[in-house]
Amino acid sequence: MKTVPHPATLRRAPVQRRSAERLTRILDACADLLDEVGYDELSTRAVAQRAGVPIGSVYRFFGNKRQMADALAQRNLERYTARVTERLEGATGGGTSRSGEAESGGGWRVAMDAVLDEYIAMKRTAPGFSLVDFGNQIPVGTRGEPNHRVADRLTDLLSGYLDREPDEDLRRTFLVSVETADTLVHLAFRVAPEGDERILEEARVLLRAYLARVLD
Repeated sequence: MKTVPHPATLRRAPVQRRSAERLTRILDACADLLDEVGYDELSTRAVAQRAGVPIGSVYRFFGNKRQMADALAQRNLERYTARVTERLEGATGGGTSRSGEAESGGGWRVAMDAVLDEYIAMKRTAPGFSLVDFGNQIPVGTRGEPNHRVADRLTDLLSGYLDREPDEDLRRTFLVSVETADTLVHLAFRVAPEGDERILEEARVLLRAYLARVLD
């Protein structure tokens, strides 16, 4: 999956395919090194060496490692959105959701399972995700801003699927859900490296109860 960050997160957006592929290598290297050495020890020079590109190629896109981490967080959000979209498109083919509902025809329970499952899957498998996430874990910056960004993206994505207006009430509902899931999923991964299943299930039960009151 070769999604790239929004051009606003870059000093210069890639125009040619070769430049886009170089940016992908840089962000892949950044993600790998975050897992290996952490944010404090991350450097643009180390990223350039791991990516196999001149240091000038890194500075072509990023002024410093904070901008690079921001771009990785944005790419994570783009990839997450793509995963949820693909999951929901597949749900129209029928089957059964985790909650036991028939998936044909959708519904907020199917959407909630997709949103939560794909987030947990990325926590477990996406390089660098445990530190950068969608921006929440960057050492400098505000924790709340990325959750607002995720909630807005989910509102725009799911409003049509749920046949609801993307109004302020729906945005507030998704923001509360995102904040709740963010807190409990992070707790689960602090308790166990792969995420404590009992805490993750409690998060699912809590979210279902809240959303049932609001969306049913």
